[in-house]
Amino acid sequence: MTTTKTITVEQTGSATGRPDRQRKSLIGLGLTRIGRRRTLEDTPSVRGLIAKVAHLVKIVGEK
Repeated sequence: MTTTKTITVEQTGSATGRPDRQRKSLIGLGLTRIGRRRTLEDTPSVRGLIAKVAHLVKIVGEK
């Protein structure tokens, strides 16, 4: 039985006026509005998306 690690991220900045690449990264994370939180699998691809928009999101929790 394997337990998957998860990470919870919250959008803290607006996507308005940001490059298309950053907007798409937020959408890929499931974040569309400030204050919205998503719990995602902690994978290298998710970490990469978070790194691209680190100035627009914050990590709320890790399990």
